[in-house]
Amino acid sequence: MTSFAPDSIVLNRKLPLWYQVSQSLRASILGRSPRDPLRLPTEEQLAGHYGVSVLTMRQALKELEDEGLITRHRRRGTFIEPDVRRATPVRLLGSVDAIVAQQSGMTTELLDHGPVTVPPELTEHFPDLTVVASYHRLRSDEKTGEPTNHARNHIRPELAARLDLDDLVRWPMTKVLRDVVGADISRITDTVEARLADPETARLLQVPLLSPILHYTGITYDTQGRVLDVAVIHYRGDRFSFSVTLDAAN
Repeated sequence: MTSFAPDSIVLNRKLPLWYQVSQSLRASILGRSPRDPLRLPTEEQLAGHYGVSVLTMRQALKELEDEGLITRHRRRGTFIEPDVRRATPVRLLGSVDAIVAQQSGMTTELLDHGPVTVPPELTEHFPDLTVVASYHRLRSDEKTGEPTNHARNHIRPELAARLDLDDLVRWPMTKVLRDVVGADISRITDTVEARLADPETARLLQVPLLSPILHYTGITYDTQGRVLDVAVIHYRGDRFSFSVTLDAAN
């Protein structure tokens, strides 16, 4: 039986290795094609793939098992749950792969795209530009077809020129910028706040006008401190929650 092939990552030694591996594998699982096999490689094979110890890999797999993404069977192996719900909380510890995982696992429809004048609220992020590339996408639950969030991304034109629209339907913008376009991402700042659904959001997410939603803003920077992407995502308040774990310094 052919095994599922996860993506590769470059590990950051400042963050727990098991956490980075679990989030990378989580993103690979949620972003998989329906044609991909459900069986994962063995613990030893996965440990070799990520360059970590078997103990670290075991801890990462335990995290995904607790979340319900995988099941482990003695002598048979480890398998991806095909019908797992995608809208489970994500623990953010500062990994870009956590952002990718949080954005993955949905059916995505590209609503519109093209160059736009930099919106007034974004001029501070793009002080050297007058025009940015805009992408508007609607994400729905793979199993039920229920809309869960809609996202608007504004990215630098030179990045948009190297972007394939088909990739945006398959993967989150963060993954496309980093792994396909080759953008040198250094950090992402996230802001999540409660808001009430405006007419457009209520229509797209099929919720009552002025019902609670989660308003997410993610700003992606390169190593020179330039803003590469500003993402604004509206999540259905009844389908998403965010949690953050802060580890005290030793």
